[in-house]
Formats: sequence, structure tokens, C-alpha cells
Amino acid sequence: MTKYFKIITLGCKVNQYESAFIEESLVNKGCQKARQDKKADLVIINGCIVTATASYQSRQAVRRAIRENPQAIIAVVGCYGQVFPDELSKINGVDLIVGNKGKSALPELLLNAIHHNPPLILIKDFETSEHFEQIPVKRFSKRTRAFLKIQDGCQSFCTYCIVPMARGPLRSLEPDKVIKIVKELEKNHYKEVVLTGIHLGKYGSDLNGMNLTQLLVQIGKNTRGLRVRLSSLEPTEIKTELIGLMSSNNWLCRHFHISLQSGDDSVLKRMNRRYTARMFIKLIDDIHRLVPEVSIGVDVLAGFPGEDDRAFNNTFELLKNLPVSYLHVFPYSRRQGTSAAQFSDHLDPRVIKERAFLLRSLDKEKRRIFRDSLVGKTFSVLAEGWAPGETNLIWGLSDNYVRFSLPSENLIKNKMVKAKAESVTEKGIIAHQAGD
Repeated sequence: MTKYFKIITLGCKVNQYESAFIEESLVNKGCQKARQDKKADLVIINGCIVTATASYQSRQAVRRAIRENPQAIIAVVGCYGQVFPDELSKINGVDLIVGNKGKSALPELLLNAIHHNPPLILIKDFETSEHFEQIPVKRFSKRTRAFLKIQDGCQSFCTYCIVPMARGPLRSLEPDKVIKIVKELEKNHYKEVVLTGIHLGKYGSDLNGMNLTQLLVQIGKNTRGLRVRLSSLEPTEIKTELIGLMSSNNWLCRHFHISLQSGDDSVLKRMNRRYTARMFIKLIDDIHRLVPEVSIGVDVLAGFPGEDDRAFNNTFELLKNLPVSYLHVFPYSRRQGTSAAQFSDHLDPRVIKERAFLLRSLDKEKRRIFRDSLVGKTFSVLAEGWAPGETNLIWGLSDNYVRFSLPSENLIKNKMVKAKAESVTEKGIIAHQAGD
């Protein structure tokens, strides 16, 4: 009898990649993905704990899955199980809890899972010399872009962050294996590959004589017509060589997503971040000067313990005055197990909420300004098919990470289209197809 499954994914692109591996593996073993309106025999929740809010949302997802699929095996996998299995085991209806080690064996574990009360907990501690575990994915359901996890682990130990405990030490996929997979994805007709990792900028730190820029050079030499996008990077890891590579090669997407967190030096120091506001300003200026129409996204944390009005204003004014394209705003929430959770100067939640609101308002303004600057210019857009609810409008992403919508009489999907930007909306840019 066919087993029907659902996968609920929270959190980062690495989680999305690992969920894609689980899905592909289960389908290859004869299982079938259940429709959203149908009950499943097996529900997998790939949870996130990067903030207390993310943990709460993960628990909500678990309880909802139990409620909507009362007969199903409920498995919670990933970061949440790795660090806080006891929290999950208190949720009545969870059958299996698995951490972040041994992902390649996970599909078989899921297929053979049975109801357990209390749940079966399968957690292994990370070794200091942990090796990268390759879990290949050939197909990405309903996606025109492929993701490729090439790095895992983090050892930065920022005071607000639980990730090092959830993901273990730094480790990288060997470059020859990266090249092989990228070439296979290109052969499978993917036009864009997003390189991702828990601490992507540290790629190669465990490999002799290799770093992210060197890997990108090898990818560029071994592919044709494939564009490559980078996921989040730390400010200290964006070197002149990487900026130069982006400025001189149109296959490398003009898009940086940078983890800033704060624009105040005193707060950065308390966060254990290893750069200053002045260093960040120079980095953004260098990128903007060397890479035309580059999109620069910034992660910023609102309301970190000890962030007084002056510190917040420093962050706000820094971002306001820099040519960044958009912000990802995270309200600080106390995360059990981190150093910052023990700080004595936590802010009133109402202050945190107000500061997050101000930063999100700035994000809207930054997006508008950036999109306005692109009007009249032509971009290469990877068409993703009909825009939701439309039959005469296709949409897709430009290399500089802007959502384009283009009138079209015919369905266009997984094809690069030349698009000339005409006008700006809250969601992106309206354009028309342009000649070569």
C-alpha cells in the first residue's frame, strides 16, 4: 500500500534543501506526497530554533500536524530535535525525534517509523572532526531554481545564536563533488543554482587551499549558461576578490545578502560580531561602486539586550544612508542556551516591537528606492511560469533578486527572458519582454 507523506519546513535555505532530499528519497522509495487537503500517513516537521519565535512556530506546526493527521506517524527532524529533544517529547502525539547527524539514513528511518509514546529520540553528538555528509538532490519540486548545500556548521558563537549547538563544527563539500553536482543540475535543465550553507563564507576552511571564491572560479570554468547565486554571507567574508568576480562575470548573480545585525559598535561587540560599523560602510560602498545594479540585502536584529536609543539610532541611520536594497528584520527574542539569554539588560518587548516596526518601514522604503533605480533598464529574468492567479502575466527573478512580472500570451517557464523594467509595484517590477 502506498504511503502518503507531508513535509513541513521552517527556517533557512539549508532546511529547505534537506527537506528536498527527504522528499526525493521518499518518492524514490515508492511513497507519494499527499495533497494539502488530504491526510497523510507520515508527517515530517523540519523545525527551526534560530529564535524563540521560530521555536514557538515549530511547536505550533507540530501540534497542527498532529491535529490534522490524527493517525499519522509524526516525526520532528533537524535543529530543534538536536538541541531541545526534551521540549518536543512533551508534545503528545510526536512519535520520532531525529537530530542533524546521519541525514542520509533519515528516509529509511522515516519509512520504518512506528507510533511511540513517549517518542523515540535519535540524537547523536557532533565530533570535533566532523565530516560533511553529502545528501544529493536532483529535483526540486515546483522550483525553477536548484539549491545546493555545500557547507555545514558554525563556530562563531554569536551571543544571541544557538546555531553552533544545532549544527556542529565547520565542514565543507569537496570542490570536485560540488562541480559534479552543479554539472548534473545544469544537465537537468536548471538555469540557476543557489549555493547555501549554515556559514557559507567559511566554505573551504576545513579543506587545504580552498575558499568560496576559488570554488566559484571552478564552477564558472565548468558550466555554460548557468547562473549562480550566493545565500547569506558575513561582512568579513566578502573579500575584494569575490566582489571582483561578481563585477566581471554575468553568471554570478549580482546579489549579496549580508548579516549585519547591528550598526552600533558597542552592540556588535556584545553580540561577539567581529567587525565595526565603519568596516561595514566601506564594504557596502565598495560593492556598490564595483557592481552596477547590485542588490544588497541586510539582516538586522532589533532590540538586542543593552541596545539603548543611541545604539538603535546608529543602526537606523547607518542603514538609511547606505545604498542597501532591502532588510530582513528580526525582533530579538531570548533564546535559551545562548550567552545573551543571561544578560541582565533585556528590553521591554514593546520597545523591541516598535524598533522592528521602524526598521520594517525603512525596508519598504529601501525596496522602493532600489526598484525605482532600475526602471528603464534591461535584465535577464528566470521565468517561473504564470504569476499566481494570472493567465496573461508571467513572473520570475532577475539576477539581482527582484521579482519581475511580464505580460505574455504564452506560458514561459524555466527560461531566461530579457525584461525591460517599466514601473514599480509593492511586490516588484512590471516589465515587457525586450529583444536581445
